[in-house]
Amino acid sequence: MDKSTSGWVNGFIGVAIFAGSLPATRVAVADLNPTFLTCARAAIAAVLGLVLLLVLRQPRPSLADVPSLAFTAIGCVVGFPLLTALALQHVTSAHSIVFLGLLPLCTAIFAVRRGGERPRPPFWGFSVVGAAFVAGYAATGDMEASLQGDLLMLAAIVVCGMGYAEGARLSRKLGGWQVISWALLLALPIMLPIALLTMPTSFENVSTGAWLGLAYVSLFSMLIGFVFWYRGLAQGGIAAVGHGWTFDVVQLRFHIKSRDHFSIGAKRPERLGKHALIQ
Repeated sequence: MDKSTSGWVNGFIGVAIFAGSLPATRVAVADLNPTFLTCARAAIAAVLGLVLLLVLRQPRPSLADVPSLAFTAIGCVVGFPLLTALALQHVTSAHSIVFLGLLPLCTAIFAVRRGGERPRPPFWGFSVVGAAFVAGYAATGDMEASLQGDLLMLAAIVVCGMGYAEGARLSRKLGGWQVISWALLLALPIMLPIALLTMPTSFENVSTGAWLGLAYVSLFSMLIGFVFWYRGLAQGGIAAVGHGWTFDVVQLRFHIKSRDHFSIGAKRPERLGKHALIQ
């Protein structure tokens, strides 16, 4: 398997893992504070990443790598998880998929600015068409809309694109899982104290689904997914492999909408925060 093909394979595996992030987050924020969820998932993943770094005796990144790791942490460890957790209190998982269709284009823009890539003009044309197609496809049908939720999702996509591009650029030097592990450790001194401060006073009302959602985003969304994703971006090109999201958005959107009014809790309330439907 050549490098380009391997990049696409790894990229699609990463996207498949990330595809569960928004539904899992939506389940978790039904019972957990978004700030706690964001910080807890990062802290858990950071501990796991530290174990991997120590067991496999990975060298420390240089001081010159710290700014890139900081950008990666801001985008992928803090920004995207927190903003999506806040957004999913106001919009459904299906509605949030609309914005993931813009992620390839956003990642490509940062890849040009930070990664030194120079996609050809047809690439930009297909990027715009793909983003428009996904947005139009996902916008069909009845959906709950919220300006606040939409703005939060849009901000999440911007910082995520930055984190993807920056982390992929650095992964060519350090390796994919090493980059996200070091980025998680860089954020740990901030995330762990906040997680402890925002921890629920009682766990009696936290459902099993919420804990499973936290487990998924901690293990898969924050760590395992990045092992494949950053490797794929580094091998196949940040801008090109980033288009894997376009195909996944259509598939995931169809899957979610096909589950006619699938509920994870009690009846749907007026405010989409507690026991919300994934639809």
